[in-house]
This record gives sequence, C-alpha cells and structure tokens, in this order.
Amino acid sequence: LQAYERRFPTCPLIPMFVASDTVSEYKSEDEAIHVIERRCKLDIDAPRLLKKIAGVDYVYFVQKNSLNRRERTLHIEAYNETFSNRVIINEHCSYTVHPDNEDWTCFEQSASLDIKSFFGFESTVEKIAMKQYTSNIKKGKEIIEYYLKQLEEEGITFVPRWTPPVACKSESSTSHSRRPVSPAINIPESATKEGLNNKEILNTSSSPSEPTAGTPDDKLDADYIKRYLGDLTPMQESCLIRLRQWLQETHKGKIPKDEHILRFLRARDFNIDKAREILCQSLTWRKQHQVDYILDTWNPPQVLQDYYAGGWHHHDKDGRPLYVLRLGQMDTKGLVRALGEEALLRYVLSINEEGLRRCEENTKVFGRPISSWTCLVDLEGLNMRHLWRPGVKALLRIIEVVEANYPETLGRLLILRAPRVFPVLWTLVSPFIDDNTRKKFLIYAGNDYQGPGGLLDYIDKEIIPDFLGGECMCEVPEGGLVPKSLYRTAEELENEDIKLWTETIYQSASVFKGAPHEVLIQIVDASSVITWDFDVCKGDIVFNIFHSKRAPQPPKKDSLGAHSITSPGGNNIQLIDKVWQLGRDYSMVESPLICKEGESVQGSHVTRWPGFYILQWKFHSMPACATTNLPRVDDVLASLQVSSHKCKVMYYTEVIGSEDFRGSMTSLESSHSGFSQLSAATTSSSQSHSSSMISR
Repeated sequence: LQAYERRFPTCPLIPMFVASDTVSEYKSEDEAIHVIERRCKLDIDAPRLLKKIAGVDYVYFVQKNSLNRRERTLHIEAYNETFSNRVIINEHCSYTVHPDNEDWTCFEQSASLDIKSFFGFESTVEKIAMKQYTSNIKKGKEIIEYYLKQLEEEGITFVPRWTPPVACKSESSTSHSRRPVSPAINIPESATKEGLNNKEILNTSSSPSEPTAGTPDDKLDADYIKRYLGDLTPMQESCLIRLRQWLQETHKGKIPKDEHILRFLRARDFNIDKAREILCQSLTWRKQHQVDYILDTWNPPQVLQDYYAGGWHHHDKDGRPLYVLRLGQMDTKGLVRALGEEALLRYVLSINEEGLRRCEENTKVFGRPISSWTCLVDLEGLNMRHLWRPGVKALLRIIEVVEANYPETLGRLLILRAPRVFPVLWTLVSPFIDDNTRKKFLIYAGNDYQGPGGLLDYIDKEIIPDFLGGECMCEVPEGGLVPKSLYRTAEELENEDIKLWTETIYQSASVFKGAPHEVLIQIVDASSVITWDFDVCKGDIVFNIFHSKRAPQPPKKDSLGAHSITSPGGNNIQLIDKVWQLGRDYSMVESPLICKEGESVQGSHVTRWPGFYILQWKFHSMPACATTNLPRVDDVLASLQVSSHKCKVMYYTEVIGSEDFRGSMTSLESSHSGFSQLSAATTSSSQSHSSSMISR
C-alpha cells in the first residue's frame, strides 16, 4: 500500500494521469480503517476530432480506496464522472490475504463498460476504453515494482502489521509484526482468471493496482448468468465463451452482447460452427446496411405511421414486450404500392431493433433475463386482397431477412380470429419459417381466444386491447385503405428502393481464382494516408498494396474471361496489366496480408511518393492443414463456399490528408473523413514499408 500511495497526486510512469485531488478522507480512531476518495484528471489518448466533438480535453474519474488493516483488505473502486450520463465505467480491485498462505496477497480485478450513446462514436469510445484498460493491466506490475524499489532505496524494507491499541497480542500476530518485503515470485497460469475478471496471486512486494492479463477460463459469473442470460448448462456456457472469444479475435467493431450471441447459439441448438456461420453473415449484413443506427437515423414515412396497423403495447405475463399487429385491418397492397418492398422491410427492421431495446429495458425492470418478445396478430378482416402476389412476395422477403438476423427473438406468436382464408396464407409462408419458431405459434379461430387456454393465460386482463374485448385502450393505428393518390409508379419505387439500400459507404466485390479485384487510388501529395475497411464475406483472400508511377489502362470488359465483370456477389475489376512486371512497372509497398473468411480488417498506409496506388484482394488457397488452438473460420464456414474458387469482400477506402490524420489503435477520425468506425493500429513513419500496421 505504501508503494501504491506514491502514485498520487500524479505518476510520471502513467503519462495520461495528469493530476488528482483528495475529495474526502476518513480514519478511524484506532487507525484500522482508512478511506480516501480522490478525483483524478486523465488525458485520454483519443482522436483530436472526437475530443473536439465531445468538447473536453480531459476526463475525470473518482477513485475510492478503502483500507481495513484489521481484516487486512484493501478495496479500490473507480467510476467516471465525465459523461456519466452517456458512458458508465466501473472498476473494482481488491487485495486480500491468501487463505492458505498469509505471506501471499490475492489480487482480484473486475471492470464493466456500458456505452449508452456518444455522439455516434460508440464503437470508437469502446475501443479507447479497452485500449486504456489493457495498457494499465500491462504496466501495473512495472509501476508497483518501481515504487517498491524506491522504498528500498530509502531504507524501507518492511512495514509493521497493524495491531489494536490494547496491548494484548497473540503469538502469531507478534511473530509476523515485522514481515520483510521479499521479491516477486512466478505463479502458475492456473492461478489466473479471464479477461475483465482477472485474479492473480502475488507476493506482497508486488501488489499492483492493475493485474497482468490472465488466461482464459470457461466460466461466467453465476449471478451474471442468472440475471442476464438465464439457465445455461456448462456446455452451453462454454459455447458462448468460445464464440465470444472468436469474435473478439476476428471481428473488428462493436462485439454483440452475450444475449445476442446466445440467440444465434440457441437457434442452432448450440452447434458452435453453425451458429458462427449465421452470426458472421448477420454482422456483415448489419454493418453493410447500418442497421445499428436505424432507430436514430431513419424516420418512417408518414404513410407508414398512418396506415401500418401495428405497435408496441405493454408486456405479457412473462415480462416480454408485447407487439400488436392488426394484419386484417392493414392494406398490404396499398402499402406496397405506395412505399415499395424496401421501405416496408426497413420499417420491420426498425420494429425488431426497438424490440431488442425493449428486451434490455424489461430485463432491468423485472430483474431477470428477457430476450424475446410476444407478438399478437389479429386477423379480423383478412381476405383475398391480402393474398395479392407482390404483397405475399414482400412478406416472404421480410420473413427471410428477420429469420436470418433476429433468431430466437420471438417468444410467442398469438394469432387471433383466423378466418377461412388463413390456411391459404399459412401454406404460402410456413415453409419460410424456422421449425423452432413455428412451435411458438398459437392459432385461435373465431372467439376461441376468449376461452380457456386463450389470451388470459398469456396476457393480464388489464392490458387486453379494447378491440379484442378488453378494457385497455390500444394506441395501435387502425390501418384502413391507403388512398390511391399516394400510389407511386414502378419506376419511382425502384429508384426509391435503390436509394434506401445504397445508403452505405461499402462496396461489394467478387474475387476469383486467377482474377483478383483491384481498386485504383491516385495520390497527388506525398504523405497522404490511404485508409481501408473491409470484411471477408466468403473464402480466404490475400490483401496487397502496390505503387506505380504510371496509370494502369482502364479495365476491359472481357478481362475476366469466363467470369463476368458484374456478378450477384459484386464487381470484379483488374487493373494490373499482365505484361507488367513487379519491380519494374510497379512495386509492393506493404507485406501481403492473408485474411480469413469472416474477418473484418481495417488499416492505413502513409504514402511516401505521389503516383498511383492499387489495393488488391486476391484469391488465397488454404494449405492442406493448419495448426491453431481455436477452430478457424475457414474450417467452420466451408459450407458457405458455393464455389471453391470464388471469394467475396465488402470494402471501403478513403484518402485522408496527413494534417488531418491521427493514427491510433482506436480510430482514424478526420474533419474530412467519412470513416466513423475505424480501428487500425497505425503509426506514421518516414519509411513507407513501416508506416502501416493492420489490425483485425
């Protein structure tokens, strides 16, 4: 503790720790209890633009140290004061005496991070926090040993143990009243815990405030599981941890919460390979169409707000959010004619995103995991008009997208007042619905829902909607016919559909064996920064960066031979002429990077010369066998490869002026930059070949 206290009011070994002030201090009369609270000023290593947007240069944390000399414990708690309404960071460290050897100190540390909102930079803030936390863990032992050595140089080699004021001591306490500080010892890896719940057994001479990184452990906190995830068997818990670790290693960007990962595992009966496959596809889809921001950035057209007869209505008896859909009162043909298929799909996606948000809120309210919602569908008024072919086509598309990206979110589907035409509709749509989902359907004809086994078994009487004979006023729109004056031509709808789904900065490309995809970037000013962000959706590729003083010839339409220029999976463009020779006509400016299927890669290159730079994604053949501790994505996603000679990437590139570039592990932010979430470990250098690092 004496070594630890020397970190205050500031520590030269922690550059980001600028200053600290004592807010309050308490000491008991017998000096057994000492509680001190400090306000710490930190200079976080964050992009310049982010600090400018946030309007701060420093952030403040409150740290409370509680020392109990009688129990021989030290508890350290810290939380953020700056932006506490947007970001919640809590950290707890504890030092205790080992139960079997009182010459050992047990160290335990846990931390939590909850980002509610941060000006659209949530992913960036998350990476900054993780970077700082990792850095602190790595430097913790070094710092504490520095101050221990300083104490020894001052002649302090032991600290007397606290004794009560009454002069009555046992032999054991006397014998240890002067315990020497001995050098640190190595402890087996089995003594450590995982990630943000690190445990470490240290000799008292090296009691750092941050532990060194622990080894993975296949255990989650029991209280956390009960509170947020529900009952899990050891096998299910292990599958969740393995899949989460795999995502942390290969997926760049915000990692889904455990509840969401668990949905994909449950949808595939905890087959980790199959769950990984559909989760990777879903994460790529969400990124490409910016689904994470749909609630904040997309406003439904007024036609939807007036004539879409659906809305959220309280919750069921299990605490699940309740969504009411009056499908029989909805003019599906009119909505499709007025809005088009894509707008309807986007609206349904926003409903699902709102459902995920409500599940989180209900989990907090009811104190138990709520991971799905209940849907009540009233079919009163359903007729042959609802079986209009384009309307059914739109419905099937919506079901397909929702099934693929929101598995296990439907807890129960109550279908009420099903008319005679319903079996026809059911025959059309049921093949597209997952077997597990179909088991959750409860169908009532006529007024059967009012009898035993009906609505009252699932919904409290007080919230049954008035149009179903209940007493609760339901604010769901009544629907009705969409005026034909709002109908739009097929051409108008097609243009609108293109506009909706091209609101993404990413492009898709196909990569074939012998036919790489190449992007040309012309650089006028040396020391510009080329940035990239891409996902490998299918197959394995090799990423290269080349430089040429002369521009390559425009690609010819027949350059692919058997392969077409444009394919359903995206474009394929080749720029490097076959007669060009590497080293004579063009040069390689970065080492080739092998990228596995399912990985997300970001990075940058600081250009040394003006001219023409070519980014290339090239087909990569896997060796017969590969050695790795964890199953790689190429092993588990092989079933996705329709052709063994075709890959697919989704990419975005941008050039940033050197004066606007701030490279870090967390992001590349610039006032001229369209990147909102880049996380490349980049370092500017005078040498081209060492100017860039790539992180997954």
